[in-house]
Amino acid sequence: MNTITTKRFVIRRSLIGTNTVISFTNNKNELMTYDHDKVYNQLKDKFESMPCFNKYGSYTNTNNLPVFVRTLKELV
Repeated sequence: MNTITTKRFVIRRSLIGTNTVISFTNNKNELMTYDHDKVYNQLKDKFESMPCFNKYGSYTNTNNLPVFVRTLKELV
């Protein structure tokens, strides 16, 4: 398992299938941790339909986990 610490929430096409756990600190200074592949696989259709994901190969959110991710049953 790979672990990455970033400054924001990110789903990247290049990380799909790499078994990566990502951690970042949100704007409330709370540590957020999620399994990149679990989040991507549960929301694959949503990410694949986003213009930014198709154009840049990634989706990011600087301030927090996106609302649609916070509602997932399993993040890690």
